[in-house]
Amino acid sequence: MSTHDAAPAEPKQADPIRRILQPIRGRLIVAALLTGIGSMFTLVPLAGIAQLATMALGPAGTLAQGDVWRIVIASAASLFLGMALISLGELAAHLADNRITHQLRLQAMRRLGQVPLGWFTSRASGEVKQAMQDDINTLHSLTAHFYTTTGRAVGAIAISVVYLFAMDWRMALIAILPFPGFFLFFGRAMKASGSNMDQFVTGMGRINHAVVEFVNGIPVVKAFGATGRAHGSYRAAVDAFADAFAAFTRPLVGSMANANALIAPVAVLGVVVIAGTVFVALDMMAPVDVLPFALVAPGISAPMLLLHYLTHDLNNATGAAQRVLALLDTPVLAQPAPGQQQLPNGTEIRLEGVSYAYDGQNQVLSDINLTLRPGTVTAVVGASGSGKSTLARLLLRFFDPSVGRITLGGVDLRQIATTELYRRVGFVLQEVRLIHASVRENIALGRPGASSGKVEAAARLANIHERILALPRGYDSVIGEDAQLSGGELQRVSIARAVLLDPSVLVLDEATAAADAENEVAIQDALSRFARGRTLLVIAHRLDTIMHADHIVVVENGAILEQGSHAGLLADKGRYAQLWALGGYQDTQEDAVLPC
Repeated sequence: MSTHDAAPAEPKQADPIRRILQPIRGRLIVAALLTGIGSMFTLVPLAGIAQLATMALGPAGTLAQGDVWRIVIASAASLFLGMALISLGELAAHLADNRITHQLRLQAMRRLGQVPLGWFTSRASGEVKQAMQDDINTLHSLTAHFYTTTGRAVGAIAISVVYLFAMDWRMALIAILPFPGFFLFFGRAMKASGSNMDQFVTGMGRINHAVVEFVNGIPVVKAFGATGRAHGSYRAAVDAFADAFAAFTRPLVGSMANANALIAPVAVLGVVVIAGTVFVALDMMAPVDVLPFALVAPGISAPMLLLHYLTHDLNNATGAAQRVLALLDTPVLAQPAPGQQQLPNGTEIRLEGVSYAYDGQNQVLSDINLTLRPGTVTAVVGASGSGKSTLARLLLRFFDPSVGRITLGGVDLRQIATTELYRRVGFVLQEVRLIHASVRENIALGRPGASSGKVEAAARLANIHERILALPRGYDSVIGEDAQLSGGELQRVSIARAVLLDPSVLVLDEATAAADAENEVAIQDALSRFARGRTLLVIAHRLDTIMHADHIVVVENGAILEQGSHAGLLADKGRYAQLWALGGYQDTQEDAVLPC
């Protein structure tokens, strides 16, 4: 049973925008209606100006003072009412945006807290950052501005067209003739650039990834003077994005230039003036009747162009929504239902026919059968890439086997609640993971309520107590701020964290691989004392550190090649004996990390 089988993703809807906005769709529609109606009211003064001009230029005596004041008051009232409605619509949209942004970030945080820990090893931090930060920020334009701006634009266009047709339907038809042409050019431009949108978005993702890699690699770059080579991947990502951007924008330039020119206010005004002149010459309308068209028709251009820009924002938001939903749909580790949870009976661990393939394709482990008996030390050795670390991570349930099962105390790990599992199984891995908090909080991460005495006792056992006391604020010093610790010292803090949990099973994955000589001795001493009496699985690179293990397993190409004791494997003269000979070790060495 694989992780993907255990927790299938939520079925995706065809429209990612519709799914993202479902919780606030009603609010956004109300916001759009408010701003649309408000936009209509704000244009009433234009009709008032046209009416006053018509009365002023009409036959003598038609412009009465009472009529003027009524028109002015009605226009002013409409303007302020429209502004109030637009403000209410914008407020409603921003409150809805705040709600959905808050929900999406919480959902993403909860989802990432439930996904298999192994998922993070195959994901670039730039990819996660883009979905959680950049893409959710992109959705802000959709939720906070798209609906209200669309409402304003549609409202302005609708009231303008209705007004023009009310004045003279023949002249209105001619005045709006440029706008269908705009949509023709605009449609061609969108179709031409749409095929390049995927490359555009992919290029942005590559830049995010390259920036994170470049920044994280600066210390190594400076140390080895490889600046040019370090810049290479970033430069390649930028160049690829420049090409994608050019391919995306090139089809837009010509078509959009024609479209914008076609509905420019001066172009629309020109059409109105020419048509009005013809109508007046043919005695089809009075000269003063052309004025409303000259005032209102060019004003349609701005909201029409605004709709074009909104379409571009919608395309960006659609891509962002797809990536956010992909993150929210990430398969999670299946957790047993409250009534189905089981507690292990003992600490014996069995791997029964375990196989694992990354992404269901790249086979890493094949048919592993192994028993870790209580209180014994089992060491796993093999060349790099043989599957040793994957085996350890399966035991820690960073992910689940593709085939087979792993039991602790006779219970499948998938039937044990995560909190119960990590009370019984502790780990110290090569990659140290500490949070931005005090040293005390890092040690007590698994037991936040632990007393200061217990925290310090764990630090003493991990050989890090004296170093912590030397920090500016002792145990209250913050990692990365006033707690500047070396890699080996950080490793000992992580060992103290495992000590405080006091698990009955301990997994060590090359815990001393990155330590210097002095720290390695301290770490080995700490681990040797901590490991006594526990069921221990050790992933080792140096064979001399595990020669006293109760059971040694040699893994090659994802399968168990041979297993037995140190002496027995040497006597078999198999792969283990070859590795031992290649290392130049002598049987008399006594510097093993494990308890004898």
